[in-house]
Amino acid sequence: MPAFAADDGTELAYHVVGEGEPLLCLPGGPMRASAYLGDLGGLSRHRQLVLLDLRGTGDSAIPADPATYRCDRQVPDVEALRRHLGLEHIDVLAHSAAGDLALLYAAGHPERVRSLTLITARARALGVDFTEEHRREAAALRSAEPWFAATRVSFEAFLAGTATDADWDAIAPYFYGRWDEAAQAHAALDVAQSNDKAGEIYASPGAFEPATTCAAIAALPAPVLLMAGELDSGPRPHVATAIARLFHHAEVAVQPGAGHFPWLDDADHFARTVDAFLA
Repeated sequence: MPAFAADDGTELAYHVVGEGEPLLCLPGGPMRASAYLGDLGGLSRHRQLVLLDLRGTGDSAIPADPATYRCDRQVPDVEALRRHLGLEHIDVLAHSAAGDLALLYAAGHPERVRSLTLITARARALGVDFTEEHRREAAALRSAEPWFAATRVSFEAFLAGTATDADWDAIAPYFYGRWDEAAQAHAALDVAQSNDKAGEIYASPGAFEPATTCAAIAALPAPVLLMAGELDSGPRPHVATAIARLFHHAEVAVQPGAGHFPWLDDADHFARTVDAFLA
């Protein structure tokens, strides 16, 4: 397992899958080990995936200072990995909560980013968040699902911020385009792969300065792809379109029938879309 030292001395691990031009992949969660990304639906057939385990997750060490779990304080980790890999410029892919980390990295190191791929990604760093309205809008699309009625109480608890562990288990189907065996197995690993305490710190006060980041992102010369799932609530496709307008050069791809993990819902479609953008 390859590893490198962060600027504060924390040993961080990464995993390499596939061959070809490197693609630096940042996992979401927040603070979930990169193992859940798998090979991103076979994207590793086209690119060498460099999957970073964020500090305190997966095979990476726990930092001496828990405050360094905050998103903005992990930007130097991404830059340290770039230096470690010996790459002058990097293609960056980020999923979910890691969208914020990728945005902060691109804002701080625009000259190092060759392309930015944001997969069902958050953009709190730009002042955009997902609202209750967005969640209900996406949930309404699932009303014909066999599991829908049985999950409504848990879904309301989720919106109210009072969800128990059992409620989180119950609402897992909302995050997948198909609640099949593959999705259930993927969801079952969430708890074991996640550092919940670190996740609570990730977006804590002080992590984001949207006005400053928006100004930097508006001047980013690198092309940007925002991929949204048709059935996902974070972000809804129209929210991804609004985020795209904040960039100089960005495009939006909406994957039909996809939830929050589009590479699981239709691997071929996902890999083709991302590969075409990167090419």
